[in-house]
Amino acid sequence: MDTTQTNARKRTVTFEKLVYGGDGLARDHGHVILTPFVLPGETAQIEITGKQSQLLRARLKQVAEASPNRVPAPCPAFTNCGGCHYQHIAYSQQLVEKQLILREALTRVGKIEAPEEIHVIAGPEWGYRNRAQFHLEEGRIGYHEGGSRRLCAIEQCAILSPKLQEALSGLRRMSGDRRFPRFLQTVELFTNETNLQLNVLSSAKPVARRFFDWCAAELPGFLDGPLDYTAAGHTFRVSHGAFFQVNRFLVDALVEEALCLAEGESALDLYSGAGLFTLPLAKRLARVSAVESGVAAWRDLQKNAESAGVSIDALQTSAEGYLESNGAGCDFVLADPPRAGLGKKVVERLLERKPRRLTIVSCDPATLARDLAMLLKQYRLTRMTMVDLFPQTYHIETVAHLEIME
Repeated sequence: MDTTQTNARKRTVTFEKLVYGGDGLARDHGHVILTPFVLPGETAQIEITGKQSQLLRARLKQVAEASPNRVPAPCPAFTNCGGCHYQHIAYSQQLVEKQLILREALTRVGKIEAPEEIHVIAGPEWGYRNRAQFHLEEGRIGYHEGGSRRLCAIEQCAILSPKLQEALSGLRRMSGDRRFPRFLQTVELFTNETNLQLNVLSSAKPVARRFFDWCAAELPGFLDGPLDYTAAGHTFRVSHGAFFQVNRFLVDALVEEALCLAEGESALDLYSGAGLFTLPLAKRLARVSAVESGVAAWRDLQKNAESAGVSIDALQTSAEGYLESNGAGCDFVLADPPRAGLGKKVVERLLERKPRRLTIVSCDPATLARDLAMLLKQYRLTRMTMVDLFPQTYHIETVAHLEIME
């Protein structure tokens, strides 16, 4: 690239706001420019890296005028590692920015006026993760670089729990041994801070039994099977491949917020997983049905209900399939869908059932806004809470409580 082209790609801009995904937004000569690792109000020199119609993507070159909310990032891999997006922002301001992003998503996507008050639940901003995925390549272990599949090797990670950090160090030590399977590509670690579960997510070849025996000898607390996790007054068996919340400090607070308005005789828990919300619901309401499509999680759900001494109706099917085949009404519905949200068909079935109260636990503000736009034809939004399960990242967890309009 010649000097003229290089200079044309460099600009100095002032950023208006942060958008969902971690980038800051600026406007220049009719273009919208998205750049990571900036703050609203900052003026910075950037370099354009890509173009899609009127949208430009850029990398940060130098901050000319810094925000008073900018702080030094404690992790040496920050801006290279794709795991964190907000380490340059004071934590109190991260919470402010996430609320603004949530409000904008409700307005822009759902054409919904956000509640005057969005409640916030937050905990310690470091050492919170009880589950993490690691990529392996030629004896190195780490995360992917931001926006790529290149490996960013790490020695430590500030958002990992102490037990996960210990396990990461153990795997790094093992990876230097000739016995380590070089074809292993991605593993997931999950811990209750006493025991450790290792899930192989991708591998070029089957992993031999002897590797797991070796892990049991090298990684303290290693379990070759389900892990018991205590939260919200219950102990949950969590098998390999079953979902469980990742913030060890806020699991109880999330459950309490999600169920704070649950009342009546009967409840339906959609996307129930291993029963994190189901078991506390069954202690509050007389009849509870739980719907989970994953076989491993559904089996855990049954086992956990039995161990807790609660009676539930556990169904292994999709939320859409259950709602289409079962027309029975209930007083309260809790839905904790994946990132794709409820979707049109599930929302339509819920509108037909007309539960008096409906609570959605959402991990994506855009799909939440889309679903709420449909639901608010018959419901009113009574309370909204942002639970910051993922400090230092752009991810937003929201609990939305709705009540049917009489």
